Amino acid sequence: MSRWHTSLRWRLLGAALLAVTAALAIAGWWIARQFEQHVMQQFDQRLGDQLTQVLALLTLDPAGRPVLERRLPDPRWERPYSGLYWQVQALEGSAEPVLRSRSLWDERLILPADALDERTVHRHVLPGPAGQTLHVLERTVHFEGHAQRWRVAVAADRGELDAAVAAFRGALGWGLAGLGGVLLLAVAVQVELGLRPLRALRAAVERVRRGEQDHLQGTFPREVVPLVEDFNRLLAHDAQVVERARRMAGNLAHAVKTPLAVMTALAEDAQLPPAALRQQLLEQIGAMRQQVDWQLRRARAAAAAGAARRTPVVPVVQGLLRLMEKVHAAREGRPSVALSLQVPPGDTPSFAGEAEDLREMVGNLLDNACKWAATRVRVDIAVADGRLCIQVEDDGPGLSAEQCQQVLQRGVRADERVPGAGLGLDIVREVAALYGADLRLERGAWGGLCTRLSLPLG
Repeated sequence: MSRWHTSLRWRLLGAALLAVTAALAIAGWWIARQFEQHVMQQFDQRLGDQLTQVLALLTLDPAGRPVLERRLPDPRWERPYSGLYWQVQALEGSAEPVLRSRSLWDERLILPADALDERTVHRHVLPGPAGQTLHVLERTVHFEGHAQRWRVAVAADRGELDAAVAAFRGALGWGLAGLGGVLLLAVAVQVELGLRPLRALRAAVERVRRGEQDHLQGTFPREVVPLVEDFNRLLAHDAQVVERARRMAGNLAHAVKTPLAVMTALAEDAQLPPAALRQQLLEQIGAMRQQVDWQLRRARAAAAAGAARRTPVVPVVQGLLRLMEKVHAAREGRPSVALSLQVPPGDTPSFAGEAEDLREMVGNLLDNACKWAATRVRVDIAVADGRLCIQVEDDGPGLSAEQCQQVLQRGVRADERVPGAGLGLDIVREVAALYGADLRLERGAWGGLCTRLSLPLG
């Protein structure tokens, strides 16, 4: 790809060059046009004054032929091919002039056929003597008592006018070119100063890359500060992910250390019967698999918490309710549990995370509620203060405030008579923490346990 497309500096300079060139070209054309019109207007006005003088001095001799009462004061009327001419010819009849200025010498103004009236001044651009281009003004006059009408014309060479316009255009062009150069230089300086903070940002990123700093530091303009803050948040999140991964790896290593030691001892025990060896090895392998699965779930939730996800909540909860109805259909002589779901009308809340994590959190809460419920369990889904709120309530015996704190600890169970490993609520708390969520336990309106889960809204 060319340098133009990959360089912000060249893009800005190129855009400025196009804009300045277009603006100066339009301005130059408009100024030159206005100057030309103004000069032409002045030229036409002066020539009109000359026509008025000729008409004022024009009269008829006794023979009815037009004559001037006296000479015109401008000496150019007398100098051949001076560039200023006048001429009188009959409107009807011969095209030869009956009267003309000495400056025409033996030439004449070849006027075009035109429908003339006495009140209108007609203008023409005609070729003149000595290769001149003439600007011509003419009027028709007649004298009282005479039927003949006369065409009176004055003309002036446009050479000086065209030369003045050309000189002005040249001077204007050079002036605008110089102005354009100054503007482009100013733009280049502006671009250089404007991009300087990006170089400072690049240097800060390089310091982070080399490990000299753990986040971007420096003084940046307000337009760049949001980018710096977002980048620092990303660095902080990555640092948390790395630290979490280290902690998980340490936890996993510590968790499998004991089963590995036991398996080593079993392998070295030559007196152990094969059946007993197999049984104990399977127990240790199961413990290791449980720890690995647990750490994998945490790793998956941690990765999902940092990514943009959007999971509809109601379908996931409805699926879990159907599953719980089957799992807890037979409860050792106790009545079956009636499960219900409450969602505000027209509300379709979503969870900013993975569906599997939502299913694991709500599934553990429902499973725990169904184990302890007497006859009913209810799930309430709502949105409050920009958060997704999921509440699971049962009509079981409930827990005291002290017990609510204890059961959130890993492996702690409120009643050893109910089957389970005591990991459900702790799993919910761990996964929820990865999403910046909150889990609270309290006594509900039915007298049983009420668990409130506050999650990020998708």
